[in-house]
Amino acid sequence: MGGDRLRPAGAHRRGRGRGEQPFAEVPVAVAARYCCASSEVVLRLRDAFRPELEDHQLFRVAESVAPVLTGLSDPSGIAFRGDTLYFAQETAVKRLDPGATAPVTVVAGLPAGGHSTRTIAFGPDNLMYVAVGSSCNVCADVPPRAAVTRYNLDGSGAHTFATGLRNSVGLAFHPTTAELWANNNDRDDLGDDVPPEHLNILQDGKWYGWPQCYLPNQPNPEYPGANCAGVAPPALTVQAHSAPLGLTFYTGTQFPAEYQGDAFMTYHGSWNRSVPTGAKVVRVRVQNGRPTAVLDFVTGWQLSDGSRWGRPVHVVTAADGALLISDDLGGRIWRVSYGK
Repeated sequence: MGGDRLRPAGAHRRGRGRGEQPFAEVPVAVAARYCCASSEVVLRLRDAFRPELEDHQLFRVAESVAPVLTGLSDPSGIAFRGDTLYFAQETAVKRLDPGATAPVTVVAGLPAGGHSTRTIAFGPDNLMYVAVGSSCNVCADVPPRAAVTRYNLDGSGAHTFATGLRNSVGLAFHPTTAELWANNNDRDDLGDDVPPEHLNILQDGKWYGWPQCYLPNQPNPEYPGANCAGVAPPALTVQAHSAPLGLTFYTGTQFPAEYQGDAFMTYHGSWNRSVPTGAKVVRVRVQNGRPTAVLDFVTGWQLSDGSRWGRPVHVVTAADGALLISDDLGGRIWRVSYGK
């Protein structure tokens, strides 16, 4: 990495940030618990503690990287239900039961092309929620495109839960309110700062605007006569073109108590903004079940000239309370811990 370093930002500087050490170096797209998915493989990472190191050098690294499934087509959206692994491919959601060597298809027939990741989240209602992005920048898609669909755990009972979501990659249930939060990548080609990216608290049956509108009462120019009064407002907006992907609530105990109940979100970073933005992890402050502010948490993947040596994709809380952050440009999983 040469002189390139990750920098803990904001309040995290009060501790000795240890997020500069890669937990594992793999061709990673999405990480969950100790698992990740590359373009063809689902992997299992085994944690290793190094007590022989000096305190100021302590870190955890992946002791081994073991393939669990190979020969897959663009797996993403890894999620666990108990000991059962669910993952998505572009056109299907599959399940790998404990001890099994081959997955079974739970949901088939998802549309191919366009935004190709599929995110899975399990709700406290014991149902499965699957997000599928749009096929385009602005066009007339129909669900399950640009929507979140709810299923029974066996894939039956498909119900369109929320629509008008151009590309909601991050899904997470709030640990207290049990509401489903989703970030959203909005459209391109309206300049550097319009429209903002969204953080939504999804409600059953609500429409979040796309493609006709990008905010309540704000029609897209392709739909000048659209009625945008019925658009469900976002809970929070952030810088346009940040490309928010990962989303998780912090329920660990390693970080100070003030982090409990806040969320972390990854920004993959812009691809066509005149001044690049994103490529960082932010902390979303949450009060009374609602987001109130976004603060930089880990930065440094983007250099002062706008070039990048990493792009964060997903973030999860490890069993010990550290954060694991996948980076699909650097091919790494980063571990961020808190030291007093």
